Amino acid sequence: MAQALQTESIGKLWRGLTDSEAQLRLREYGPNTLPGLHKATLFSIVFATLKEPMLLLLLSTGVVYLLIGDSREAVAILASILLVIGISVAQKQRTERTLEALRDLTSPRALVIREGGTRRIPAREIVPGDVVVLSEGDRVPADGQIAESVLLALDESLLTGESVAVQKNTVVEQDSIRADGNSGSTVYSGSLVVRGRGIATVTATGAQTEIGKIGRDLARLKPESSHLESETAKLVRAFGFVSIIVCVLVAIAYGLLRGDWAKGGLSALALAIAMVPEEFPVVLAIFMALGAWRISQKKVLTRRLPAIEMLGAATVICVDKTGTLTENRMTVQEVFANPSEKETTSRDKVLWVAALASDQNTLDPVDKAVSAAASMPESPGMLIKEYPLSSDCMLMAKAYGDSGHSTFLAAKGAPEEIIRLTAMSAADRKEIDSELKRMTDAGMRVIAVATGKMPQPELLAENKRDFQLNLVGLIGLADPIRVTVPGAIDDLAQAGVRVVMITGDYSGTARAIAAQAGLPNANHAMTGETLDHLDEGALRSAVRDCNVFARVRPEQKLRLVEAFKSNGEVVAMTGDGVNDAPALKAAHIGIAMGARGSDVAREAASLVLADDDFPAIVSAVRLGRRIYDNLTKAVRFVFAAHVPIAGMALLPVAFNWPILLMPLHIVFIELIIDPACSMAFEAEAEEPGIMQRKPRSKDARLFDRSTVAIGLLQGLGLLLAVLATFVFSMRSGHASDDARAIAFATLVVGNLVLIWANRSATKTVLETRENRNPALWLVTFGTAATLLLVLYVPYLRILFQFSVLHPNDLAAALGLGSVSITWFEMFKLVRRQRTFSGHDH
Repeated sequence: MAQALQTESIGKLWRGLTDSEAQLRLREYGPNTLPGLHKATLFSIVFATLKEPMLLLLLSTGVVYLLIGDSREAVAILASILLVIGISVAQKQRTERTLEALRDLTSPRALVIREGGTRRIPAREIVPGDVVVLSEGDRVPADGQIAESVLLALDESLLTGESVAVQKNTVVEQDSIRADGNSGSTVYSGSLVVRGRGIATVTATGAQTEIGKIGRDLARLKPESSHLESETAKLVRAFGFVSIIVCVLVAIAYGLLRGDWAKGGLSALALAIAMVPEEFPVVLAIFMALGAWRISQKKVLTRRLPAIEMLGAATVICVDKTGTLTENRMTVQEVFANPSEKETTSRDKVLWVAALASDQNTLDPVDKAVSAAASMPESPGMLIKEYPLSSDCMLMAKAYGDSGHSTFLAAKGAPEEIIRLTAMSAADRKEIDSELKRMTDAGMRVIAVATGKMPQPELLAENKRDFQLNLVGLIGLADPIRVTVPGAIDDLAQAGVRVVMITGDYSGTARAIAAQAGLPNANHAMTGETLDHLDEGALRSAVRDCNVFARVRPEQKLRLVEAFKSNGEVVAMTGDGVNDAPALKAAHIGIAMGARGSDVAREAASLVLADDDFPAIVSAVRLGRRIYDNLTKAVRFVFAAHVPIAGMALLPVAFNWPILLMPLHIVFIELIIDPACSMAFEAEAEEPGIMQRKPRSKDARLFDRSTVAIGLLQGLGLLLAVLATFVFSMRSGHASDDARAIAFATLVVGNLVLIWANRSATKTVLETRENRNPALWLVTFGTAATLLLVLYVPYLRILFQFSVLHPNDLAAALGLGSVSITWFEMFKLVRRQRTFSGHDH
């Protein structure tokens, strides 16, 4: 009954649709749901994880091992796949649970008029033609036209990026509505009613709403593949192709030259296992999965794993102003008290009068900001009459007093309205205009505050233009910048990452916020109107120098992102509104705000900031660089580790030696050292000065010449050490089991030394020993203990075809394995000395 009375008080009675009409339209237009917004199931998460190229490569490698009959290696690879899937699923489920808790884009239910009565129905059942009742605090469930309203104002920042509430007016003539809608009388799905109430006729639902249209644009945008993904795929395919050819040739050559096809097949099998680089996809997948877990500790949720790898290469971060750089709430920034008042006017009085003229229990951002800033002394009397804000006179006032006496009038509103009703000298007017211009140029929204006195009979007059007011002062309001933003932008600048602000707000406000944030060249802003007149070439040139873009429409944000990408930049885009979603998806790295962001934005993004904490981006970039550095170390080690394995599998064939490495030996090395070392390198601390260097090139290759060359040289050194122990043992009259045992021990020790040496490309092993890395010590002691078991436990020793090593043999293995990497330690010192000398000059 209360709802019906509220509806009737707004104006005429409405019938609305009948239930049968609503059902027909629901079948015709479909449910009022946004495209692409669905909850991820366990199956969909696992399926999406398995579609990652790195895991597909790993799965293919396991199939190859099954086909060649190596069940142990196949089981090991399957275990690795399950580990990676487990980590990814746990992380994504945690992300989805968090996102589910954050879903607040649209109200789950809406108040509509059907068959002459009001009822609440699920928002998804709303159809075009429905009559929707809007009250303060409601989310608009669909696009529509205002039919009746009382002081209706909406927060459309989710769609437009502007934090100021938009006044909505009733459509006078329905026939005069343009096809594209009259923004003054149009309400949009997802916007929030912050003041007043109204009735709207639904014109579009679901995919036909403004939000839905953006969703359709998103569906046409396909995220780019990671450079590292494609690079890894090509490398593994090349290695796999070459290894198959070499292994076939080895098997044939061994069989033809020596007539022992069984040993030839065994040698070829060992060589195949040695040459197929399944560690690369394992290392990459584990790094990405653990990177997602680490970055989640900074309240950054990962939706696409490749985005983690791209973070370290980011060169431009495009940010929205509202809710990203700012707090998305209005606050009083400055108060100007009119010095020409007869009695001294203070800041407190200006705020007091403004508070008296405001609604106390409201969602209107201006009224909330004024009430929060004002200290309210006792009222000048009982509230007698209210003069609400209206489109013909942009001020609101309240009259206070006692019965039979004159009243005190408190008013606030647009400065031009208040000043028009205030008598003042030309000099005073000039001073007020100057102060108003200064505050407006600083990016503030300015309201004027005034008082007046009038006899009570005149309170019956409804025309606010008859007021005679005295200007008390001006109040400047703004959406304040987050206190942590300037420091974060400075950190990014030191890291060579450029921050660009793209906003739908006015140019003056954008420049002011940019200056407060510390953006370079903040006094120059390019507007969306200017962008419309630039072709693609001119736009690419313009974005090289401009850091502030104002009055930008959603489709223009997408153009800007594409322009930066065309200039060779690695682009990250942050945002929270629906209008940001296409640009979020088009950017190399889309970063959505989790707490205030829309579902559409979060679905389109690669990363989500759970707490809307902009400085978390700095942590994410830092972690992205650390991950890439550690990946380089791990890749260098994998190359180094494969050289002696492949060499000692191939040399016995070439020189007619006893088979040194059998498949079981290589499985031992790969299962104990390689997967473990990938975790040890992943846990390695960041390099000094990681945020004081420029981002790596977009085209930089993980498997570049330097990484591959150093890895191969390290492996060659270890191969020579293993070869020396094997040849010396054979020529000293040792049996093949003795030679195999000492060579294997040298190989394992050398691999451990390689791990320690590759912890840093600049610091020696002794210098890095103070860096805490429990995973590294676990790998070291675990591998050493396992090696002793296979050397001295009879069953394992027989299985590996070893003999018992004497202490002097073990000492030789330790010595040669350690010495094999000495040249790399000297190389670090020489290169560091040259770097310092270059700086001195």
